[in-house]
Amino acid sequence: MASSGEGPSGGSSCPPSTGSGSEPAAVAEGAQLDSTEDFEVLEEEEDDEEEDLSELPPLEDVGRPPAPPRDQAQDRGEAAEEPQEWLDVLGSGLLKKKTLVPGQGVDTRPRKGQVVTVRLKASLEDGTVVEENPALTFTLGDCDVLQALDLCGQLLEMGEKALIVSDAKYCYGAQGRSPDIPPNAALTLEVELLEARDAPDLELLSGKEKIELANRKRERGNYFYQQADYVLAINSYDIALKIIGSSSKVDFSPDEESELLDVKVKCLNNLAASQLKLDHYEAALKSCNLVLEHQPENIKALFRKGKVLAQQGEYREAIPILKAALKLEPSNKTIHAELSKLVKKHADQKNVETEMYRKMLGNPSAAGAPGKCKDKLPWSIPWKWLFGATAIALGGVALSVVIAARN
Repeated sequence: MASSGEGPSGGSSCPPSTGSGSEPAAVAEGAQLDSTEDFEVLEEEEDDEEEDLSELPPLEDVGRPPAPPRDQAQDRGEAAEEPQEWLDVLGSGLLKKKTLVPGQGVDTRPRKGQVVTVRLKASLEDGTVVEENPALTFTLGDCDVLQALDLCGQLLEMGEKALIVSDAKYCYGAQGRSPDIPPNAALTLEVELLEARDAPDLELLSGKEKIELANRKRERGNYFYQQADYVLAINSYDIALKIIGSSSKVDFSPDEESELLDVKVKCLNNLAASQLKLDHYEAALKSCNLVLEHQPENIKALFRKGKVLAQQGEYREAIPILKAALKLEPSNKTIHAELSKLVKKHADQKNVETEMYRKMLGNPSAAGAPGKCKDKLPWSIPWKWLFGATAIALGGVALSVVIAARN
């Protein structure tokens, strides 16, 4: 639930935990993949890889109640101390917000893209406290934290204390968070908005700061990928890539340039994996090609590109790409299996095409009547041609007779 702070100078906490940190534990070490790699694993650091998400609301859809008339806002009196009724944030009853202590007015609400700091306490329905953070810092709208907090954060006024009751869908979902948050658990969040400031200027970040910021976004994308939230994973990888690709007024060292490229390749590979999960083949192909522009022998990019082409029925183009990946790592069983499957599909496709061409040309399939073909004599084949030639000759004679009679 906690997230990394987006300020380059610190004040950050870890991204939402799944029980053992932000990086998946199943990733093999080193740049090369081991023979058990299933290619669903995401790109990770050297020391460390379906559901329909169409109902997840975009953050822009969160409604903002209209500001009260100025005379009411200035003259709150005792009425301001009365507890506010529950606000149904999304209109579905799954996410509700209630003001406990009023803030400084709607003009003080943070904007999407700003870095905010909140005091947070999260509890289960039975009152068990599962997390407390006196100063949680995150970028609003970047999905750095639970969706419930990211969505409702746009409705908090400076200094406001609020209660947020959220369905599991906007918290830790069907997987929960081991060991303290069970699957499909609703959460109650007590939140106080402490600070809101503009995000750091990417052009002024040092190489180290830019790398750290991009890596935090990438790690958040990996978390969403593990949760099968591929839409949100793509969002996080896109943000990381925008950070890496932003212009800079600061000179980077060669090592920093190399590390930024490494993070970019990891984000693109993970982006392709997420796009494949959603059947976004053209987008996944573009991501793979961008990786191969920088690293032509990147095994994961080659494998995923071959898989994308295969999904599009382009077996002839996919097979040599998978062969290139297999040449780089001959012992990889996953590539072997995928390549064998594609070769068989390509052979079947060629047989279907051959049969189709035979029918188009009026030649029956050899498999359709093998006995009949064997019994035919060589001189019996051109009867159609002989009959046609005879008909043409008779037609010519008849035409000559008609012409002679007219004369």
